[in-house]
Amino acid sequence: MKGSKPIAGRHLGWSQKDLATKPYAKFWNPDVAPVADHVRDALAQGPVSEELLPPLSAAQDVFFGSSVALVDGFSLVADGSLRVASDVDMPGVTPTMIDWWFGWHSDSPERYKLWHPKAHVHATWAKTPPEGAQGRARYVGYTSIVDEYLGSTLVRGAISFVPPETIGVRHDSLKEGGDATMVCAQLAVPGTPFTVGTLAHLVRRTSTGSVMRSRFWMGGSHVKGKGPISAVAAGLGRRMLKASADDGRALLVHCTQEMAHLATFLPALFAAFGPEAKR
Repeated sequence: MKGSKPIAGRHLGWSQKDLATKPYAKFWNPDVAPVADHVRDALAQGPVSEELLPPLSAAQDVFFGSSVALVDGFSLVADGSLRVASDVDMPGVTPTMIDWWFGWHSDSPERYKLWHPKAHVHATWAKTPPEGAQGRARYVGYTSIVDEYLGSTLVRGAISFVPPETIGVRHDSLKEGGDATMVCAQLAVPGTPFTVGTLAHLVRRTSTGSVMRSRFWMGGSHVKGKGPISAVAAGLGRRMLKASADDGRALLVHCTQEMAHLATFLPALFAAFGPEAKR
């Protein structure tokens, strides 16, 4: 995986000024818990057969089918792509909170850094969503430009949020305000003609909160070029962005850590800054 060059002034962590002035500073916690045992087991196993992690074309069955072949793990696919899977328990979190968070966190780098203090560097909207928008309307159709570390590699990405129907997923539980929500996005490299993959997080309500099921389809056949030289650009992108087992491990660790860490503060943050708190 090709890394990005740091941009001056962007850094991990909060400054003393941020800690003293940001109204949500009490939610800053630089300590991130180790990954859960089931994730550690998946990392120890290494890459698995691609048959255990279905392709993007099977997304409907991946999220709403009768069985799941693999809950946590990653696969290096024959076409050069990477598939990553994880499930994270999120006690006290509701699907409504998740929709609010995805519309809130890219309004400033400090908000984004709350999510993964050891890896998130910067975030901003390519075009700022309307302030009065609520729920999914505040992020679906908008693009977040982020700098973050995957392992020790700094990556800059453009995360364009799309409706679940874009990846072929439909289900009655996904109606806004229902028992589930689904955050889907197409990933690109800012400043290049490449799109590089797709991510999806299904969040389903449980008796104690929610469970987030995450899937990533990256690289290989998912690298697409834009513009009149799209085929040439895609071929170049596949060579430049070829995924490795280390990339799979880094993405699995990153996803499971950030989502577990988010669950430690999101219910209280939502109570303090969510739409109900403003009334």
